[in-house]
Amino acid sequence: MTSTDRLIWCEYAVLPAGVAEGVTIEVAGGRCTTVTTDTEPQTGGDRRAGITLPGAANTHSHAFHRALRHRSQTGRGSFWTWREQMYAIAEALDPDRYHRLARAVFAEMTLAGFTAVGEFHYVHHQADGSPYAEPNAMGLALVEAARDAGVRITLLDTIYLHGGLDAGGYRPLEGAQRRFGDGSFDGWAERVAAVAPAPHLRIGAAVHSVRAVDPAAIAAVGEWAGGAPLHAHVSEQRAENEACHAAHASSPTEVFDRAGAVTPTFTAVHATHATDGDVDALGRADAAVCLCPTTERDLGDGVGPASRLARAGVTLAIGSDSHAVVDPFEEARLIELHERLVTGARGVFDAGDLAATMHAGHQALGWDDAGSIDAGQRADLVTVSLSTPRTAGATLAPDLTAVVFAAGAADVTHVTIDGVDVVADRRHATVDVATEMPAAIEELTP
Repeated sequence: MTSTDRLIWCEYAVLPAGVAEGVTIEVAGGRCTTVTTDTEPQTGGDRRAGITLPGAANTHSHAFHRALRHRSQTGRGSFWTWREQMYAIAEALDPDRYHRLARAVFAEMTLAGFTAVGEFHYVHHQADGSPYAEPNAMGLALVEAARDAGVRITLLDTIYLHGGLDAGGYRPLEGAQRRFGDGSFDGWAERVAAVAPAPHLRIGAAVHSVRAVDPAAIAAVGEWAGGAPLHAHVSEQRAENEACHAAHASSPTEVFDRAGAVTPTFTAVHATHATDGDVDALGRADAAVCLCPTTERDLGDGVGPASRLARAGVTLAIGSDSHAVVDPFEEARLIELHERLVTGARGVFDAGDLAATMHAGHQALGWDDAGSIDAGQRADLVTVSLSTPRTAGATLAPDLTAVVFAAGAADVTHVTIDGVDVVADRRHATVDVATEMPAAIEELTP
């Protein structure tokens, strides 16, 4: 798809200064060139009823986890028993199957209002651990799937060297994990360097976790990343912290910090069980934390220290992670609602704070020119209806509160990415998600 020069009139729009009425956006070359308020719709222009927001960034995604939705909700268990089901899906993937699944997953994201995705990608090789003839076949399948779905992607190519960590040290890869490993930092770096650039693609680095990557390799990845995005799972589980303390006498954040990886381009994913010292270290570095509340509640991970992180100056972003739910509004409002459950107080984060988490991920993913409706910014526009059963009454006082605390993915009517209409009247332009998703999942499950 290519962008075209056009005028888009929005009944209401969320601009840097707040919600404005009668907003005309001139788009050229995929960017907003002028944004004018208090206007009337022009003949020949596109009209958007409702409230239009900047596109949301899905800062943390594992596309293949989507196949587990509905199938991982039976029986008692924990994150660790869920992981075994996830490994079974990972073993069934190949490049063609992964492309078909990810194409539907990324299209589902656009329908919900996401205009960029950070794909935390670690399923690199064949089931026995040997490389494909094209060593990046799996990653390229994701890049092509994003192109098909019309969404920008940051491929967070993930280093994964070890099968676990305990007081005795690192364990070797086993089972499905053999697909994840490149053998060494040099093997990982050589493979990643071969990924060709594309207009809809950024390349970033990811460290799976302190359980899977040793401190020396973490330091090497941090140096390799330079100013590019560097993401890592950090303190998602208490058992992860305990294993890290047993092996390194430190928290995971302390390991990353000593390795020089905690910088302004570092994003800690989850940080659910971060200590006060961890929070301070992330704040001093001007780092980001990606919270994934719908996954963290689904897996029983716990509630992250969102208010402490915010007070420390950490940028908060959101991700849908395992895709138990794909809805940026739900992810954002849960940050506040979980705080209410923990503290018994309301209003720790207001609607503006929460909306900011939906857009902050663009910078964490290397798309610094996205995330606001302003001249020079990418024309990423998400329109939410104000006349659905959930949003009815919002037009009496249209503001972010009604959208953030009441709207959901089903209320998104139009999505424009880089000036191109990817979703119109709630329909994706190229992907029939309701048909393609179940067919792709069926290929991966018995």
